[in-house]
Amino acid sequence: MTLARTWVAVLLLCTSMHAQLATVHARVELEGSSKGGRTPFPNTVIWLTPAAGIPTDPPRATVDPSAPARLTQKNKSFEPHVLVVPAGTPVEFPNRDPFFHNVFSLFEGKRFDLGLYEAGSSRIVHFDRPGISYIFCNIHPEMSAVVITLSTPFYAVANGEGQLRIPNVPYGRYVMHVWTEGTGPENALPSSHDITIAENSTSLGVIRVPTINGRSLAHKNKYGREYDPPTPENPVYHQQP
Repeated sequence: MTLARTWVAVLLLCTSMHAQLATVHARVELEGSSKGGRTPFPNTVIWLTPAAGIPTDPPRATVDPSAPARLTQKNKSFEPHVLVVPAGTPVEFPNRDPFFHNVFSLFEGKRFDLGLYEAGSSRIVHFDRPGISYIFCNIHPEMSAVVITLSTPFYAVANGEGQLRIPNVPYGRYVMHVWTEGTGPENALPSSHDITIAENSTSLGVIRVPTINGRSLAHKNKYGREYDPPTPENPVYHQQP
């Protein structure tokens, strides 16, 4: 099925004259934690895709290629660390550090290698199909980001208190997908299970996720090797005017 038809299949539900809509909610909890703990919640995203056989309708909005999303490189990190975009979205990768970066992704989602580029310059990648892209810098191993590309408008990112909320979800059967921080390139597929949204069934319940320490995902460089120690005399590590 083409991407356009997938959106058609998803969004008919929203425009049907007889559609009954619900605000779906859920709560993230850390595995093994007690209430009142201060451990921060890991980045967690859930999304709903209609079960097979649900009818559809043209999308109400299209991706605007003149207004790309942005994943900025600054202070040897990517901001934001987790970005959720509709399939077809261009994402800009500006370098705001005073030295070179080399951004790449070689995993389940969009595969690309932007090569070496200097401070003040930028690159654009079109995330043209659904998937989870784990993104790194080939120079700085501490840098990591995740772009989750979706073919559904029904998604939410947990807030700092672990709360999730998806408005305007039509009643029906769905597959619920859960991605959480710590799900690395070696285990890229999110968990999923079937659910039904109905008048008396709008809660997705408690989503239990593992605790993580820091944001850095274990990974090798773009050649599949361990990172070399930094060499300050190398021009890519020099401050640029």
